[in-house]
Amino acid sequence: MAATTPPAKRRIALGCEGSANKLGIGIIAHDDDGSEAIVLSNVRHTFVSPPGTGFLPKDTAQHHRAFFVRVAKQALADAGVPIVDINCICYTKGPGMGGPLTSVAIAARTLSLLWGKELVGVNHCVGHIEMGRAITGATNPVVLYVSGGNTQVIAYAEQRYRIFGETLDIAVGNCLDRFARTLEISNDPAPGYNIEQLAKKGGRVLLELPYAVKGMDCSFSGILARADDLAAAMKAGELGSDGEPFTPADLCFSLQETIFAMLVEITERAMAHVGSSQVLIVGGVGCNERLQEMMGGMAAERGGSVYATDERFCIDNGIMIAHAGLLAYETGFRTPLEESTCTQRFRTDEVFVKWRK
Repeated sequence: MAATTPPAKRRIALGCEGSANKLGIGIIAHDDDGSEAIVLSNVRHTFVSPPGTGFLPKDTAQHHRAFFVRVAKQALADAGVPIVDINCICYTKGPGMGGPLTSVAIAARTLSLLWGKELVGVNHCVGHIEMGRAITGATNPVVLYVSGGNTQVIAYAEQRYRIFGETLDIAVGNCLDRFARTLEISNDPAPGYNIEQLAKKGGRVLLELPYAVKGMDCSFSGILARADDLAAAMKAGELGSDGEPFTPADLCFSLQETIFAMLVEITERAMAHVGSSQVLIVGGVGCNERLQEMMGGMAAERGGSVYATDERFCIDNGIMIAHAGLLAYETGFRTPLEESTCTQRFRTDEVFVKWRK
């Protein structure tokens, strides 16, 4: 069994992410004084299902099991660090899909036992937030967390990431992904990305969709149902409200404009409540350029600014789990082997953020 105490002053963590269809393994180093986080490797492999379909938990879990060793070896090779220098193994404890989470948790446990390293279970959302803060330099922003499984508006207070607003039903990314299935758009590289590219070709008409903001919360299921109805009408040759035909591009444009306007509204309300001038967008949908543009316009009107990352860090990845896990590890947090479970439900505000004041 390898030695468990590395001689180097810097601390190094290996992070394993697999809560949905992305399998990611990353290795990060923190300086001894905690002043800098250095990305050593960030490898990812995606399970892509056929057009018109989603990814099932059992198929996604099988993908993660099949590719874990290959991705881990590549991450170690890219990082160029010996196993002895790694302080801890971090893994996504939740939230996410049960099958994929379990596959990666078992793999992380195996590495822990094989290499004699301590485990750190990480909240997926906290991983997104901390990686976003590290990459962008945002100090104390209102966070918009938008992905296939989560939609939350968050602000930090008293060592918790407090949820100010969230979806009441499906996540915004799930809404986009499911509409991509309706239009039978390719899932490669991602359905949301392909909707974004189609939306750029639309805009001749803004089709009417429900606008469902309820206080600080949003609802997307009704919007999706109406968009599906319009898609069926389009395929049947029906005309739009202006008496002209409309296209898949017009549908994608209208869907994006409506749901992103809702997200901007609740984010602005949270900014006003906490007195923040910063917005940090994290999660896979945070890569969307139109969302960033709309949020940027709102923030500029308030004299603020928007922070976002590119697809290396917005989309689920192992390095964010390594970073958040190492932050917790440095405060003395550990996940005993007998408690190294995973859970589909793990709210952001359940985590005690000991590393922040």
